[in-house]
Amino acid sequence: MADRGASALSLPDDWPAHPDPILALNRMGSFDWDLDTGLMQMDAQAHEVFDVRPDEYDDRPETLSKRVPPGEARRLDTAVSQALKDGSENYGAYFRIRRRDGALRWTHTQGYIRRDETGRPRRIIGIVRDATQELGESDARRDQAAQDEARREQTSVVELTTAALAHARTVQDVIDVLKDTHGLVHLGATSLVMGLVEAGRIRLVAEGPADSFVPGTRVTRIDEPYPMSEAVRTLGPCFIESPQEFAERYPLLWPHITDLDITSAAYLPLIVQARPIGVMGLLYSDRYGFTSEERNILVALGSSIAQSLQRAMFFEQETDLAQGLQQAMLPRTIPSVPGADVAVRYRAATIGGSVGRDIGGDWYDLIPLPGGRVGAVIGDVQGHDTHAAAVMGQLRIVLRAYAAEGHPPATVMARASVFLHELDTDRSATCLYAEADLSTGVLQMVRAGHIDPLVRHTDGSCRRVTVPGGLPLGLSAEFGRLEYPVGTIELDPGETLLLCTDGLVEQPGADLDDGMRTLSALVDTGPDDVRDLADRLIEVAAERGGDDDVALLLLRRRGPDSPQSGRRLQQHVAPGDPAALTGARHMIRTAVAAWGAEDRADEIELVADELITNALMHTEGAAVVTLRAFTGSQRRLRVEVEDSSSALPRRREAGESGVSGRGLLLVELLTDVWGVEARGGGKAVWCEFVVPGHD
Repeated sequence: MADRGASALSLPDDWPAHPDPILALNRMGSFDWDLDTGLMQMDAQAHEVFDVRPDEYDDRPETLSKRVPPGEARRLDTAVSQALKDGSENYGAYFRIRRRDGALRWTHTQGYIRRDETGRPRRIIGIVRDATQELGESDARRDQAAQDEARREQTSVVELTTAALAHARTVQDVIDVLKDTHGLVHLGATSLVMGLVEAGRIRLVAEGPADSFVPGTRVTRIDEPYPMSEAVRTLGPCFIESPQEFAERYPLLWPHITDLDITSAAYLPLIVQARPIGVMGLLYSDRYGFTSEERNILVALGSSIAQSLQRAMFFEQETDLAQGLQQAMLPRTIPSVPGADVAVRYRAATIGGSVGRDIGGDWYDLIPLPGGRVGAVIGDVQGHDTHAAAVMGQLRIVLRAYAAEGHPPATVMARASVFLHELDTDRSATCLYAEADLSTGVLQMVRAGHIDPLVRHTDGSCRRVTVPGGLPLGLSAEFGRLEYPVGTIELDPGETLLLCTDGLVEQPGADLDDGMRTLSALVDTGPDDVRDLADRLIEVAAERGGDDDVALLLLRRRGPDSPQSGRRLQQHVAPGDPAALTGARHMIRTAVAAWGAEDRADEIELVADELITNALMHTEGAAVVTLRAFTGSQRRLRVEVEDSSSALPRRREAGESGVSGRGLLLVELLTDVWGVEARGGGKAVWCEFVVPGHD
């Protein structure tokens, strides 16, 4: 243990060979070694260091051999000889001496070489001292440093792994973090296996290296002779320190994994609240055995991983529950609609990574209605939790029921609002309900605090449709009876109606109008097919993120495969205006002739005149007469008379003159089909005639 060049004490060049009081005070002995004579004089303190009495030492270094073991003497001689040969001015060395009682003590010597003018060494003067305590303290410091380093390593590994697991939300995320290259480096392993405890069995979820699956171990019992089972059964870690030990302890498993070059393994039970939820196995191919520090690290890691695994299992359970509830609340299937292509989409938003928050109150629905009509619904209940989903499910059902009963859109929305208020919940909801007659393309829409719809035209351009709106559903008590005005538009063949919730529109830092313009631009450049367009819009919403879920409904009125409304005429008839009434009759007569419906001209004119007369007689406003011709597999002519009264026509008994009261009877007898539609603040009475012939 040489330390040539080290200096325990700085000595002057003329340091004498006689004892120095300073050295004595520091329990250091001195010596003066004459290299020409070979004699080495030592002072009393040096005698004490070597544990020799003055009468036992004859000034010859060889005499000290009984105190310096041979191996130590050779090391010391080598250090001195090397210093003499290479021109050094000093040397230093640690060596052991054996005292009278047989105990070995560490000694340190420092020699200063004096040379003549030719460089020949002539004399060595130096010191010796007992270094046992010094080296003991040094060893203790090294041991303490090693322990501190082990603790730092343990803390670092646990912190790195825990930090990596902090973002793991699912069980597979946990496995991926641990199997990641950096994760395995932190763990010091080459591969990993993991199982979950389920109903008294262990289900394998990570099977280690590629092509290493052992048949029959996908699901194992806890009482089977496998290391994972033992760790779960005993609730303690299972360390395997050599291939031989692996083969002896687990003879059923070892033959299947001998080709994996496993030299040792550690199986750790993953315990939470004194209950095993899983087990993790770390396989090594470059080490034998585990130190106490390594075992402590692995046990600490097992505890950290168990917490992450339990959090992931809870997340998956609550996610499954939330998704199941959401799916149960939304329509299972969307009915096919003759004359239309429909696409619906729903995307749940996860808020801040919180478990159970990826569920909300957004919904869509498509409701078949009498007369070939269809109702399209989009809505959003306030909140993002299971309560919002439950309220949404009830609201969807009652709104569907009110619509199926045949109520006009405004009544459907008003009744739904009263229902939500009487549900005794603090949640409100926005909603938009559109009732479509696909044969004519007429859409009647009511809006309860919801965002406006969009319409995509056949040329691909998209526009926002402004629909008069009322307050959100559920506010009946605060504002009394709610009124929902009805807006009417016409959807031409090939045009698409887009209904969505605000999660598709709202963006952080932008107002609603900006979001609507952005959405319109996306629709402008989107695919023609409604399903592809719906997928594209949801993809954009997913890329953008956000803390709100999204519901989307697209309804495209078909073109070539459905009757075409190629021609339309319209006439405004004011009350007390005979000229306007005459003009309407002339328009009907001319159109019937021009459209080749002469065979039914009398019936059409008589029914139209009856509807116009009834509108003028029983309302105080004007009437709007519209004629439409539909071509296709069956040619039809449709007459609509719209007025400002919401009172529905009803059949009455004929009067004494035998004329009054026969209006609806004539309509029923002479038309092929007829009906009444709510239109804004009024209604429209319509009827259709099948017209023979070709286009």
